[in-house]
Amino acid sequence: MDGEHKGQRASSPVVERGPAGRKRRFGIRRGFLYIALALGFFFIMRQGVIPAYLSPLPALDLSVPNAWLVDWRIAELKRDRALCTRVLKPPQISASPVNDNPVKDGCGWQNAVRISNAGGASLSVGTVSCEVAAGIAMWLAHEVQPRAVAVLGARVTSVQHLGTYACRNVLGRKFNFASRSQHATANALDVSGFTLANGRQVTVARHWSGSGAEARFLHEIHARACRYFRVAIGPEYNALHKDHFHYDRGLFSRCK
Repeated sequence: MDGEHKGQRASSPVVERGPAGRKRRFGIRRGFLYIALALGFFFIMRQGVIPAYLSPLPALDLSVPNAWLVDWRIAELKRDRALCTRVLKPPQISASPVNDNPVKDGCGWQNAVRISNAGGASLSVGTVSCEVAAGIAMWLAHEVQPRAVAVLGARVTSVQHLGTYACRNVLGRKFNFASRSQHATANALDVSGFTLANGRQVTVARHWSGSGAEARFLHEIHARACRYFRVAIGPEYNALHKDHFHYDRGLFSRCK
């Protein structure tokens, strides 16, 4: 028995040596490199870092429903005022550029616009980022208007909101990290209600929790907002949003 134990040796992992082993290790490293490059490409496209003239994507067209890679194409507007001017045009939206207000202490804006009409509805917004303006125009034209006609029998003629720019921190977090809200850079819009062509009023505060056609309309259009915005939250997120939908184009994504 002792002799048998002495003759046994503990097994050890087999290490590939020679050309075959080097080839395998090189293949693994190359795979990790490709993954890193793909993630880097995804990040810079999502952040609109690549200039429009170097982008592999066609410029955004607000009139086209179901546009592919719409999030990345909206992101291209972030730093490009010339592209913003070309994309934000009637009849999809009536917008005019606003002078930059350099960000200081986390507040200010860059490449913002003023809106008077979007998606066929009156919408008066003083200062909002080009990205959010494009998202609002497409959401109203391709989601809100069709659902308004289908569910409520009339088009939306005006949109009410609670504001865009506000130099403040994020509200309602369990832990206060003193982080700036997207409102602090005019990169968010809080939508509170709609007026229809027949004079009917639909508001988040009054109709979201109901069981009628107005509630159905609000739930359907809010669910479709995530296609155009990174964050789309409403009454089900927390009590601070009981009377409006918050839409922004920040770094992180959250839809509820």
